[in-house]
Amino acid sequence: MPTALIIGASRGIGHEFVRKLKAANWKVFATARSDDALAALQACGAEALKLDVTKPESLAGLGWQLDGEKLDLAIYVAGVFGSRDGATVSSTQQDFDHVMHTNVLGAMQIIPLVAPMVEAAQGKFGFLSSGMGSIGEVESSYGWVYRASKAALNMAMKSATVDYPQATFVALDPGWVRTDMGGQSAPTTVEESVSGLLQVIAGLDKSDSGAYRSRTNRHLAW
Repeated sequence: MPTALIIGASRGIGHEFVRKLKAANWKVFATARSDDALAALQACGAEALKLDVTKPESLAGLGWQLDGEKLDLAIYVAGVFGSRDGATVSSTQQDFDHVMHTNVLGAMQIIPLVAPMVEAAQGKFGFLSSGMGSIGEVESSYGWVYRASKAALNMAMKSATVDYPQATFVALDPGWVRTDMGGQSAPTTVEESVSGLLQVIAGLDKSDSGAYRSRTNRHLAW
């Protein structure tokens, strides 16, 4: 039975990863912050782990909770959007720190803990990025702190490929998805997004490590 870890699975895309992987008979570890979310993950059949990626003491406990596991798949979903402001408005330090801490620092602290477990299975490590993190395709400054955080996340992912050659890393753009973050006007359902992402992940091999792909398997410009 393959084993997966979904980091940030309380709702939306993360929760849908859990649901689909469990339906495909995977053993799934899934993290969330609240007791209600943990209970919902347990009800889905996942092994729920309490984790707040913004708290070092919480991250420190993840390693021993997963001690000895080999991960065929790990996905870092945890993320926040923050202010929708663009370059005509100065970012506040509070907003910048919150977004960067969750979207970038959290991932950079998770990688040394989780990547060895992915390497042990010669598995795949996905990071939920965004098309808004593409520098080459930028058309607006809307949400510029979020954009900067996803570009930074992409760099962290790409850099890690050098140190963990037995794992396959990928930055994933889920599209504009109908979630709490994406809003009800988004054209893509959570089910459509995650189905596409899982197909992309399934098709990856080690030669693809460090890729930046959309849910339709398009290669995004850095």
